[in-house]
Amino acid sequence: MTLEVSYSKHAVDRMVLRGISRAEVEEAIQLGSKSRQDGKIVASYRYFEVVYVIRGRRCFVITVKPRW
Repeated sequence: MTLEVSYSKHAVDRMVLRGISRAEVEEAIQLGSKSRQDGKIVASYRYFEVVYVIRGRRCFVITVKPRW
């Protein structure tokens, strides 16, 4: 099943600030190690983490942050 990925303004701002592309975020969602945090999913990948929720067939990215 293919998910449609959408981004909060905050997530896009953090991605620009940290030099992380949409392709890298989507790769993190697919391949990163997952954990749960207060009803959200955190995908850890390379040097960053992606915090998102799944609603039906849509993946909504809340924020992108460094792993350390």
